[in-house]
Amino acid sequence: MGRYKGEMHLAQLNVARLRAPMDDPIIDDFRMNLARINTLAEASPGYVWRLQDESGDATSIKAFDDELEIINLTVWESIDALADFTYRSGHVEFLRRRRDFFEAPTQPILCLWWIPEGTIPTVEEAIARLEHLRAHGPTPTAFTFRHRFEPGGDDARLGSERDTCT
Repeated sequence: MGRYKGEMHLAQLNVARLRAPMDDPIIDDFRMNLARINTLAEASPGYVWRLQDESGDATSIKAFDDELEIINLTVWESIDALADFTYRSGHVEFLRRRRDFFEAPTQPILCLWWIPEGTIPTVEEAIARLEHLRAHGPTPTAFTFRHRFEPGGDDARLGSERDTCT
């Protein structure tokens, strides 16, 4: 898979429901490492942007009525760049421990989609993409690591990555 610098970037949303409020001791290890993992993402090849508030993360940005539901919205130059960060960096240690901090999902929690370079996705757009994926499965509108689409809609199934990113 190539990079689409100058043409298209990859937007990524993942959502998770915390097992307890952010200030609960069972969430301490996640909360205390969040800045480190965000800094790692920002230093990763292909990183473009991430949603954050004045505190430097997105944990207080509520896209749902549920106070325990948190979101992560990022933009990357390519699927490969996001996959390298997600599965082949220090992020993977927290990915492996996600059940320590988050409830097991009962529906898709991750979606990917292509955006023109220079575009910043909104939370509302991201949620609409996730809802589309949940209703219709992977399509060029919203897809997963496992069932990828190239910019323009071509199917690029790879099956080598997992469809979780939290």
